[in-house]
Amino acid sequence: MLLLGTVVVDHETVIEDGAVAVEGDEIAAVGPAAELRDRYPDHGRREFDVVSPGFVQTHVHSVQSPGRGLADDTDLFEWLEDHILPIEAELTADELELAATLSYVELLAHGTTCCVDHLTVDHADRAFAAAERTGIRGVLGKVLMDRNSPDGLQESTEAGLAETRELIEEHHRSADDRLRYAVTPRFTPTCSEACLRGAREIADDYDGVRIHTHAAEHESVVEDVTEERGMGDIEWLHEVGCTGEDVVLAHVILTSDNERELLAETGTHVTYCPSSNMKVGAGIAPIVDYLDRGINVTLGNDGAPANNTLDPVAEMRQATLLQKVDHRDPRTLPAETVFGMATRNGAKAAGFEQVGALREGWKADVVGITTDTSRGVPFHDPYSYLVYAANGEDVQFTMVDGEVLVEEGSVVSVDEADVYRRAREAFEGREWGE
Repeated sequence: MLLLGTVVVDHETVIEDGAVAVEGDEIAAVGPAAELRDRYPDHGRREFDVVSPGFVQTHVHSVQSPGRGLADDTDLFEWLEDHILPIEAELTADELELAATLSYVELLAHGTTCCVDHLTVDHADRAFAAAERTGIRGVLGKVLMDRNSPDGLQESTEAGLAETRELIEEHHRSADDRLRYAVTPRFTPTCSEACLRGAREIADDYDGVRIHTHAAEHESVVEDVTEERGMGDIEWLHEVGCTGEDVVLAHVILTSDNERELLAETGTHVTYCPSSNMKVGAGIAPIVDYLDRGINVTLGNDGAPANNTLDPVAEMRQATLLQKVDHRDPRTLPAETVFGMATRNGAKAAGFEQVGALREGWKADVVGITTDTSRGVPFHDPYSYLVYAANGEDVQFTMVDGEVLVEEGSVVSVDEADVYRRAREAFEGREWGE
């Protein structure tokens, strides 16, 4: 297949009249359209206004989709304890698979081809089934919670770690697989030292397994950790082994200079979730300083109840505008930098070496985007359009591993209308935690 249009190769390179040749699950060539038409005369052709790498989100909660619109205008812990955790505790296996499917449909339709997904304590295998069926590339993990947690979610340290190993054995097959595993402690308030050290031990035992958790997200978290451990949240995570190139930390808003140095020295990845952070009033992450220190910063929508969308394109706009306001400088975090955070930076954090850019021999994770809207006319610069004007509804085509999953804006790997119907029947009007 030849994908034709303005080709955004990565955050530095654009081919105005370009093409991407796809063969099997790989990109065979990227270059000028005229040249690739001659080289691949028998390939079917698809034309789009913009052809881009698929977006990579490194912090989502697919199973929280039933809570969209139920936890608005609340602070983080009211949001979590009164709304989100009760939903997670009550989801049956079938409902969790449906919730995850609903999220993956939304992610794919809006151009997210890969996500790092923070699930919940139970039924993680059903989220893997949903990811397999929809076709999304993902790094998924069962949540670990062994203290300070509500009934239905807290489990023993030993049971949580043992099930984690079982899930890895079942679902983390090889480096070439579309689906991989992340050991997933929820966050320090709900995880004992033994749990966190156990997470590191497991990650060390399996090639390619990541660690994914929340960190330094809220003042109360940092205060509690400091009181209990005599150090900051990032310092404590480093103490128990939860920093490093295989670690993805979400939010990371409140950090000391020493903690920022630890993040840089260890190669730990930071996921910036601007919409979520604003919505729960958690604060503004010091993203510019992180980037200046060489920390790999990525983007994430978080969960549907905290955003309330899983739109990676809209999140790019929020990411740069919030930093410009915080620094009172319009030159802060330019569009090209944000685009890189949403693509190649995310792929690095997720552990995929050949994802996040359109390069020969890399995985064919590609999206086609229209500019045929009032927001797209006139069209001068693809980075400007994608970051400042576009949204996920402009995505017309999504391909993962060379497989077409979205056509004309609709997901084709599953029956999208049926997913919506079943989700409405299962979740609308439902009273959780009663």
